[in-house]
Formats: sequence, structure tokens, C-alpha cells
Amino acid sequence: MMKINSVCVYCGASTEVDPAFKDGAARLGKILAKEKARLVYGGGRVGLMGIVASAAFTNGGEVTGIIPEHIQDKEIRNTDVTELFVVDSMHTRKRMMVEKSDAFVVLPGGFGTLDETFEILTWKYLGLHDKPVVFVNTRNFYAPLMGMIDHMVESGFTPFWQRNMFQIVDTPEEVMPVLRAQSEHIRPDIKHL
Repeated sequence: MMKINSVCVYCGASTEVDPAFKDGAARLGKILAKEKARLVYGGGRVGLMGIVASAAFTNGGEVTGIIPEHIQDKEIRNTDVTELFVVDSMHTRKRMMVEKSDAFVVLPGGFGTLDETFEILTWKYLGLHDKPVVFVNTRNFYAPLMGMIDHMVESGFTPFWQRNMFQIVDTPEEVMPVLRAQSEHIRPDIKHL
């Protein structure tokens, strides 16, 4: 079983979303605190990002926020964290999030969430990391995306094994068991590239 000390959570910063998504973010934050897994996230106070951080922090969890200087006003820099890094760029933010995390969890979100998620999946199939990735499919949010990924595989643009680089769960409560169940060294079979 894999030891998970820190979890990077990618999620939306929008506040105008279904309450089920907000509830899922709060539940995940509490779970991470209870499991003593440090939350690593984008450093903002708004949307699901702020909710997951607040839930982790107020339940005694450790929280690391990483926010680019140029968007700290838009995403409202969160000061209720264990540590906060204000960095020079989005690229620095994403690199630090990877370096500080043992695993990745994807909650519902928009373009930014997908950008971060697909970059981390791309890095995984290139062998730049071997950390587990889990999507939380609250209210079937990621079903259309999974359909698109299956379509890319069927069309020959994505090798079939890449579909196995991540797991999908329906609830935050399933996240930690799924992350821990993955083997210590997950290496994609890149000979098929």
C-alpha cells in the first residue's frame, strides 16, 4: 500500500456551482485533515478551491497554497493556510504543486482544472512522475470527459493503456483508499508511444 502524505487537489474557483460540488469539496478537505494528508492546492479563497482548503484547515489539517502573483487578487489569496507561496508564474505554481504532492485528486472545475489535470497526465505518460491520479465524479460531472477520452482511444490518438493512468470514484470518501491501493511504483509502458 502506498503512503500518501500530501495530496494535490485540482478544482474550480467558481462560486456559482451546484451545492453538491461544494459539499464534495468540503468533505474531501475534512477527509484529508482526518487522514493527516497535507492538502496542496492553488492558494485561492474562492470556489471549490477555497472550500476544500477551509475544510482541511479548520479540521486541523495542514494546507499548502501556491498562487501566482498575477492572479492573487482574482482568486483572493488565502491566508488561512499552514504555508502560502506566492510565485512568479502559472508554470512555477504547477511545478511546485507536483513536487510537493504524493498524489493528485481532480474535483469538478473548468479550463484551469483541465489544464492542470491534462498536464499532470501528460507528464505521467512521459515518465516524469509515477504518482496516482483520481477523478471525483460528483453528480457524473466527468462522464462526458471520460467519453471523450474513450473516443480518443478508439480513434487511435491515445494508446489504450493511458486510460489506466487514473482512477474514477463517485465520492470523496473513496479517494484515500483508491490512492493508497495503487502500487508504490506506477510506471506506464511507454514502449507503446
